Amino acid sequence: MDAPVTPVAIDNDHQNPSKLLPSQKNTSKGGWSAAIFVIFVEMAERFAFYGLAGNLITYLTNNLGQPVAAAAKNVNTWVGVSAIFPLVGAFVADSYLGRFKTILASSSIYFLGMVLLSLSVSVIPTHSRKPVFFTALYILAIGEGGHKPCVQTFAADQFDENNPEEKVAKSSFFNWWYLGIVTGASVAIVVVIYLQDNVSWAAGFGVLAGSLAVALALFLIGMKRYRKQRPTGSPFTRVAQVFVAAARKWRLTESHGSRGICCEDDSVPGQTMGPKLVRTNQFRFLDKAMMIDNDDAMRKSRNPWKLCSLNQVEEVKLLLRLIPIWVSCLMFCAVITQLHTFFTKQGSTMSRSLGPNFQVPPAALQSLVGLTILIAVPVYDCVFVPIARKLTKNPTGITMLQRIGIGLFVSILNMVVAGIVETARVNTARKHGLIDTPKAVIPMSIWWLLPQYVLTGIGDVFTIIGLQELFYDQMPEEMRSIGAAAYISIVGIGSFVNTGIISVVQMISSKHGKEWLGDNLNRSNLNYFYWVLAALSAINLCVYMWISSAFEYKKVEEYDEISEGKELEMEGYSNVRV
Repeated sequence: MDAPVTPVAIDNDHQNPSKLLPSQKNTSKGGWSAAIFVIFVEMAERFAFYGLAGNLITYLTNNLGQPVAAAAKNVNTWVGVSAIFPLVGAFVADSYLGRFKTILASSSIYFLGMVLLSLSVSVIPTHSRKPVFFTALYILAIGEGGHKPCVQTFAADQFDENNPEEKVAKSSFFNWWYLGIVTGASVAIVVVIYLQDNVSWAAGFGVLAGSLAVALALFLIGMKRYRKQRPTGSPFTRVAQVFVAAARKWRLTESHGSRGICCEDDSVPGQTMGPKLVRTNQFRFLDKAMMIDNDDAMRKSRNPWKLCSLNQVEEVKLLLRLIPIWVSCLMFCAVITQLHTFFTKQGSTMSRSLGPNFQVPPAALQSLVGLTILIAVPVYDCVFVPIARKLTKNPTGITMLQRIGIGLFVSILNMVVAGIVETARVNTARKHGLIDTPKAVIPMSIWWLLPQYVLTGIGDVFTIIGLQELFYDQMPEEMRSIGAAAYISIVGIGSFVNTGIISVVQMISSKHGKEWLGDNLNRSNLNYFYWVLAALSAINLCVYMWISSAFEYKKVEEYDEISEGKELEMEGYSNVRV
């Protein structure tokens, strides 16, 4: 191991208060009076998204006449694109437009897409309906791209960290934020899907468009209350500088050619100084980017493409550590996409009577996921964490990675249970002579599907919320919008992974008999497909455990008047003096 280098500071201009953004100086507005308007915007967007996604496979199969497997792949593709576009939206917001303008533009695009979708199922002629419908879907995906990564961050920006009252309110805000999302999604699944199944698709989509119009108006009403931050430039430039500087000094070592010191100058015009990161031993090849050679020492100012700061290098290391975690969670998201596709098709074949005159819409069972989350989150926070804290001595009960891993295990259990229930459903159809009558109602209650919906919700509480926390906490501060988009993109790529698995399963099964995922679910082998997902998820969990065992959490140094410094590991494992 090389000897540790001695940090040297070249420039401290980044501590100049004059470089604070106007929004950071102004404490006369914002807080709950501003954030409440943004919450309503997000509730409306979630209401619209789940009101569409929750029953989309039904429209594609029943109204557009698509085969079940093709419709499932189309739903997965649309959900995937909707979850990948936020990477573009986050980049545009952070680099050029700012979060407020990005939200305004994307909300307008989203509203126009929903209006076009409503027209496509009502006034558009039948022969032109399909292309218009899909055009509207992908206009909505573009709107999602600007909306998802910015809204939560923009709402959190309304609380001033330097104001004690607002800092306390900000902690409460995240609870209400998540409650608003779940409420909007659950109401859509119950109300809108009922309208789609029992009144008309035009009525259902019309309600979604109306809710977006109201939310956009509310967002504009609160415009004068918002704290708005300027775009700070592309965060990817700082990342690229580290790789370029490391490549230019690839021959340099701390004992040969360098002065044995590293650069601490982290000044970035228009930005305030973030926390000072502790040097780590992973990805040591990047450390060359911060080594000061004779040429650097002779310069009056730092060339950022040849010499990077310790903080800048450690920020890139943070990103590199998160990539394997991102990849190892794709299979989890491939599993949860069944919620909008095959779970719904299963329910459509089962007895859905609730009383003498009411039929439960099969997609309405998705509201059970939201209900599970609303119950499980307080139980996790108030019961599970205190018990785990006593056992592990960890302030958070369990680590973020452990939380994600538990959710990955629950997803395996979910697919095993779903396969067992599907086997029982097919056996019931065979017993009553309905195996070749795909549209007949099988005398088996739809509530047999309850466990797989509940397990989906429990998995979300552990893995999805754990990913949100991880990608917020471990990302560099100026890249947290990108972090939110990266977490969201896991869902999108996971949908594409599921589409790929469907294609492979269909190809292999067709060569050895019949397709597992045919239009007649009674003759299909959906249970085998679920067990394939369970097996792949089990392999993925093993890979995740290996990756997470080598993960190193962010460490920062804090200086005060009493101590020379202390090293703080963000996950709460240690508090070690240095």
